[in-house]
Amino acid sequence: MIGKELYTFIDGALTGGIVAETEAYAGVVDKASHAYGNRRTPRTEVMYAEGGISYVYFSYGMHYLFNVVTAVKDIPHAVLIRGIIPVRGIEIQQERRQTTLPLNMLTNGPAKLCQALGLDLRHNGISLTGNKVWIENNDRPVKNEMIRVGPRVGVGYAAEDAALPYRFILKDIRYKPVAHR
Repeated sequence: MIGKELYTFIDGALTGGIVAETEAYAGVVDKASHAYGNRRTPRTEVMYAEGGISYVYFSYGMHYLFNVVTAVKDIPHAVLIRGIIPVRGIEIQQERRQTTLPLNMLTNGPAKLCQALGLDLRHNGISLTGNKVWIENNDRPVKNEMIRVGPRVGVGYAAEDAALPYRFILKDIRYKPVAHR
């Protein structure tokens, strides 16, 4: 998904940008996944659906996070969109975030991204080919050397799975990934 474009049309406003950072979650075998051990709860059930839909959840009682369900039915794989390079509706994104941060820091985190794009639990389980939230291909080639790969963020509880190289960051001066310990 790195290099693709994520858009929303929410409350009459078109916003979006180039996907610049993601993290992959490998379902029932991945200790960092919400579906680890075949956990099926009201919150995770959407992960078991056919790919191409959203998985939005509320984290730490404070922030929404947006994921793309990616596998076939009953295989709960998902990709967290950690950040985008804003390209559409930038003023709306700034207004929603109530900030004038530089563009390379406006949506460089999954909670920032959701706030800027207007995403919340209303957008959980919806098709990503509709007219509210969607991902577009483009003609922008992304080569392997343009992507930095490393371990995911904030999943220390996942033991050895925390070190898996499932975080992907587009090397682009228009995006500043948040540094993590």
